[in-house]
Amino acid sequence: MTAPIEATQPPLLLERPEPGLCVLRLNRPKCLNAMDLPALREFHALLDGLLADPALRVIVLAGEGNGFCAGLDLKSVLDENGKPTMNVSQAYELQLCYAGLIKRLRASDATVIAAVHGVAVGAGMALSLAADIRFASTSASFHVGAVRIGITAGECGISYHLPRLIGASRAFELMLTGRPVLADEAARIGLVAEVVAPEALLARALLCAHQILAHSAYSTAHTKRLMWANLDAPSLDAAIELENHAQVLGLMTADFGEAAKAFVEKRPPRFGL
Repeated sequence: MTAPIEATQPPLLLERPEPGLCVLRLNRPKCLNAMDLPALREFHALLDGLLADPALRVIVLAGEGNGFCAGLDLKSVLDENGKPTMNVSQAYELQLCYAGLIKRLRASDATVIAAVHGVAVGAGMALSLAADIRFASTSASFHVGAVRIGITAGECGISYHLPRLIGASRAFELMLTGRPVLADEAARIGLVAEVVAPEALLARALLCAHQILAHSAYSTAHTKRLMWANLDAPSLDAAIELENHAQVLGLMTADFGEAAKAFVEKRPPRFGL
């Protein structure tokens, strides 16, 4: 018997359009890019190589077809009668594998930009929340999802990220009702930076990537670190102390010296030379 066409395709597509930038596309369009365990393992394997590259500055996450990511591929963990096929140990391994993606993207010095079109459901929504910047197409919708199928809305970092992005009151309402958030509302509540037409989505994400790449690697990596760290800062004093260390170290870099020289010479700086 011939394997289905999608089964013969890689679950992720990687493009390196220019130095410092990669576009990583989920490539299971027939199931709205829902991920099974083999696909998740391949995702981790791709990240092993990408995140080991010190030259990588920006990762753009996108999905092939009509959805960003529908979360876990439930058909991969259910039998023909709809009953789970995993034991507790296997389910926990799967959960760690998916949640581990979120932790790795967050820990990376590379800026992660999610270009969300169609549905982002459950762990797929969590994947978008792990990005540093989100753009959405007019077709995008965000679904907590899991609360509607007998498990909790808190998965893969959603209960951590969502209240920090949109506030606790809104996050409670979304997580307890499980209602979808459409693109216009996502922009209004600050879940995404901007909503654009579907055909303009990738270009908008790449424009943002280029704006980031125009700055020094030290500046963008440490800005990302500071932003995430200071969302959990215990006090203003603690936040400023962390900023002070990063700024003083930055003053010692060759890129700051180049920026100062460029300012005096009234020209754009040339970083990383």
